[in-house]
This record gives sequence, C-alpha cells and structure tokens, in this order.
Amino acid sequence: MTAGPQPKLRLLDAIALIVGIVVGAGIFKTPSLVAAHAGSAELVLLAWLLGGVVSLIGALCYAELASAYPHPGGDYHYLARAFGRNLAFLFAWARFTVIPTGSIALLAFVFGDYASQLWRLGEHSASIYAALVVALFTGVNVLGIRQGKGVQNLLTSMEVAGLLLVIAAGLAFAAPPAEPLPAAPAAGAAQGAAGLVMVFVLLTYGGWNEAAYVSAELRGGRRGIAWALIWSIGIVTALYLLANWAFLHGLGLAGMAGSEAVASDLMRRVAGEDGTRLISALIALAALTSINATILTGARTNYALGRDFPRFAALGRWHARAGTPGNALLAQGAVALLLVGLGTLTRRGFETMVEYTAPVFWFFFLLTGIALFVLRAREPAAPRPFRVPLYPLTPLIFCASSAYLLYASLAYTGIGALFGVAVLAAGVPLLLLNRRR
Repeated sequence: MTAGPQPKLRLLDAIALIVGIVVGAGIFKTPSLVAAHAGSAELVLLAWLLGGVVSLIGALCYAELASAYPHPGGDYHYLARAFGRNLAFLFAWARFTVIPTGSIALLAFVFGDYASQLWRLGEHSASIYAALVVALFTGVNVLGIRQGKGVQNLLTSMEVAGLLLVIAAGLAFAAPPAEPLPAAPAAGAAQGAAGLVMVFVLLTYGGWNEAAYVSAELRGGRRGIAWALIWSIGIVTALYLLANWAFLHGLGLAGMAGSEAVASDLMRRVAGEDGTRLISALIALAALTSINATILTGARTNYALGRDFPRFAALGRWHARAGTPGNALLAQGAVALLLVGLGTLTRRGFETMVEYTAPVFWFFFLLTGIALFVLRAREPAAPRPFRVPLYPLTPLIFCASSAYLLYASLAYTGIGALFGVAVLAAGVPLLLLNRRR
C-alpha cells in the first residue's frame, strides 16, 4: 500500500531518537584523542562545552527550517527549495551512498569490534557482526514505525543508564594516577591541534540533524521539532561533560590521552576485567542504538528522491500499514552492506568510514545553513512557527563552523575522504542522465 508520512511520533520518541543517534560509540573512543591534542583538563572540558554550543546553534537553524517546511526529505527538501532540484539530487545521492549509509557501516564495525571481545565468530568476526546487525535492524524498521521506535526507546534508555553508571564509577571510585601531563603542542602546531580537537568533538556530537527527517511524522504541531532538538542537545551536552569529567577524574589527563580505550581503562581501574567486559557490552549497545536510529531516519531522503525523480520511483513508495518507506529502507541496507564489505577489504573499517563520510557531510551541512538565508529572502511570507534567535548572527556562526570543519575534514584525514568525494562526484553523470530523460 502507498500513502504518505503520518504524525505517529511523540516528543519523547523524537528525543530518544536524537539522543540515541548522537550518544553513540564515539563518546567511548574520541575523548582520549581530544585529551591528547588539547593539552589541559580545562581545555578538554571547554572543547566539549563548545561542541554543545555549536551543536545548539546548528539545531536552532534546523528548527526553523524543519518547522517551516516539515518534510520526510529533511535537508533534501530545504536544498531543493533554496537551490533547485539538481543540487538536491546530489544531496540525495550523497545520503544514499555516503552519509547515513557510511555512518551505519561505521557504527556496525564498532559493534562488531566490541561484540567480538565478548563472543568471537571466526577470522572476520567484526565484519560478520557488522553485516548481521545491518540486516537485523533494517528488517525491524521495514516491519513498521511502531517496531522501530519501540526498539529505539528501549535501547536509548539502556544506553543512557549505562553511561551514567560509567560516570558514577569515574567520579566516585577511581583515583587519578600520578603521571606527568602530555607535552603541549608547539606554537606552529596549535592551530592544527585545535582543528583536530573540534573535528573529533563535533563528530561525536554529530547526528542531531537527523531529526529533520521525521519532522513530518511528529505530533504536537510544527514547533515540536524545535523543542525536540533543544532538549536533546541539552541532554547530550550534559552527558558528554559529565563523562569527560569522570574520565579526567579517574585516569588523569595523561592517562586519558594515552588510552586506546578510555572507558575500558577507567572501568578496569574500578572493577578489574569484569569492568572491561561491562564496558564492551555498553559500547556495543551504544552502537546498536545509533544504528537503529540512523536506519530509521536515513531512508527518508531516499523516499523523497523517489517521489521527485522517476528513475528512482521504486524508492518513493510509502507502506501505509507499516508507516515506513520499505523499499528505501531495503536499498539503504544494501548500500550499507556494500560499505561493510569495503571496510573489510581495507582492514580499517572504522577509520575508513570516518574519513569517507566527514567531508561530504560538512559540505552539505554548510549548504543547509546557507539555505536558511536564501529561504528567508525568497519566501518571507512562509509561516515560521519557530524563528532562529539573533538572526543573522546565529546562522552565520553555524555556517562559519561548518566551513571550518569541511576544511579540517579534508586537511587532516586520509585517502578515505577522497574516496567519499569521488563517490559524490559520481552522482553528476547520473544527474545528467536523469535530466536528459
């Protein structure tokens, strides 16, 4: 059956979805990288606070767009209105091949790495786990929005409870080790270090913009998406600041900077090897939470693409009984499985997927910020239930931060970034072919 999106999500569902996407496995991996480049405990906490502020600024911009133009295509719809169908097509192509599909594969490898520590499945255990979890959660969401959001609410609750347990352990039971501080970066390297710090921090905050893709399915009127974003960013910022405070208290700056797995090292100090197994299970759970949420939101752009371009019409079918774009979900799952295969071939699954997605993500993030200015000027009479405060300063800060992160994601990453850009460029011939038709 074919229909359109219906308002079946509550505010609490949207908050669980956003928090579940953002609070993924990154908070258990990137704090040590941030500490190694920041050089002091104060700068570590300041970087995570700044990440929350930048994310809130971006969320306010998205809240205006999503409340004014609720649509399952999210950014795709805003870019189409502001810049035309050609750019919107390239964005949809990027969503289909790079951004959410790359994130799903990245998170699937994180789950596979940690699940393999608990129960190994052979030589390519991490890749097997990654493929299985992509297939499983794609299937759950194809079954229906009720199943998808139910699983999401449960996983997010368990994830937040587990992270609070780690925070309590770090603040209450662990003692900071007596180790020297890492050397501060040389003056010439300070700018690059700051750039890397913010790349890692904002990568860990990434994903809140996915709320735009369920704006047409949220109950409570158009302002509901603004409240969902504001509450979610506030919860995530508080959790991240508390987590880093706990890591600093439990390991010290040097111990945190030198750790390969900061949360595992903290729990090992608190509870021995049992603590390490607990954190492995928690990180695997966090990855599952983000995977399910990204699968649920990611396919909405594919659905919008299918509605607008006849060559992709099969993706634009909405199954009324399930309340999901079933074909779009299946196609997204297939691409994610191909990327799991790519990560397996490179033997650097997580790193390859980070490099692959980052430049394309920040490029379109920047364009979405610019779209806010364009639509304000072009459609001044359009109803805007929520208006970004301090306009135009707030969206200018958002655009400037996105432009800097685009530069940093190209300057400080490896060959995977170039591969992601090449896949985006491969959409140009497809666009020309579609226009000729």
